[in-house]
Amino acid sequence: MNIEQIRDSYLGTNLPKQKNGKSQNEEPRDAAGKTFGEYLTDRNAVDDVRFSKHATKRLDSREIEMTDDQRTRLNEATGKARDKGLRESLVMVDDLAFIVNVKNNTVVTAVNDTERSVFTNIDGAIIG
Repeated sequence: MNIEQIRDSYLGTNLPKQKNGKSQNEEPRDAAGKTFGEYLTDRNAVDDVRFSKHATKRLDSREIEMTDDQRTRLNEATGKARDKGLRESLVMVDDLAFIVNVKNNTVVTAVNDTERSVFTNIDGAIIG
């Protein structure tokens, strides 16, 4: 049952019209035309990971170029970390390592020389 069905079952569908011509049970929309219910539904769909300012600088300074496949695998691995309840995760994609704040869906740093690296303050690792 979706939000609209639940709302209609409790509020009914034959409510009188407001001055603006809309029924009282019609959800208001924001400037983008979305209702609150649509935002709740969209909340379940996770966007691609974002890169923090620090991570973006690391990518640039280390001349790391990611392919579309690597980005997809990074997103999938972050989703797995989320499913496992991880908060700060090391995500390995090929020879690249990313520390991801899973809750914020944000890469906080990136490393391409993982042979002698030490990673601290993580609660899990995903190899994607």
